[in-house]
Amino acid sequence: MLNNIPRLKHLRSGHFFLMAGPCVIEDEYMAFPIAEKILEITDRLKIPYIFKASYKKANRSRMDAFTGIGDNKALKVLRKVGETFDVPVVTDIHTADEAIMAAEFAEVLQIPAFLCRQTELLLAAGRTGKTVNIKKGQFLSGASMRFAVEKVRSTGNEQVMLTERGNMFGYGDLVVDYRNIPEMQRTGVPVVLDVTHSLQQPNRDSGVTGGTPGLIETIAKAGIATGVDGIFLETHPEPGMAKSDGANMLRLDALEDLLKKLVTLSEALTL
Repeated sequence: MLNNIPRLKHLRSGHFFLMAGPCVIEDEYMAFPIAEKILEITDRLKIPYIFKASYKKANRSRMDAFTGIGDNKALKVLRKVGETFDVPVVTDIHTADEAIMAAEFAEVLQIPAFLCRQTELLLAAGRTGKTVNIKKGQFLSGASMRFAVEKVRSTGNEQVMLTERGNMFGYGDLVVDYRNIPEMQRTGVPVVLDVTHSLQQPNRDSGVTGGTPGLIETIAKAGIATGVDGIFLETHPEPGMAKSDGANMLRLDALEDLLKKLVTLSEALTL
């Protein structure tokens, strides 16, 4: 399936693939140095890489939260990143109309976890012919995600991925049930572990999501040991200054060390 994603390199390396970048396009320029740095690392380590950034954040808790710089403007930034660095890009969509719009700019359309049961959205994404990455809802089991896959496949589109991103543990925490990974792989699609969103601490009194980024390496290593096909994470040069989800992001300057460890672990597991 990954062979059908345009511009995705290093597929013969045998390594997991990486979906990484900032949470959201914050301005016209910030995405480019982030993409360039990640690409330099992944090229050296022979990791297939898809640049990730949302062009809009539609599910913020607070009315005054940053949601984006404008849909068309941000989508053009995404397309320019892909063209400049010759990498595929993935971005979130929230409605059927957005699926049609974003398909002109991105190689992979991502369904947010809260929306993974929205039939009209899944069908619209499938009909674009683009690869569709469906994030597992925080309220669902891995086994139940087969129905989301079936909805996309009903359009004739077989290019589907599933992403584990934790389950709600009480009101303000998430926990990863690694049994979900092999369970979702039984659908016959690649399965990704969203490391950074699995470490969110939602529903805080401030209306701003918290997180435990100190556990990024632990969660990622466990995912590789469990056999995930891909790793998803958000990264930023200064997470404390990020306009969205900074509390659970990985610092960009820590990415290379993490990926080296994950590649080493992955290679050891194949011996």
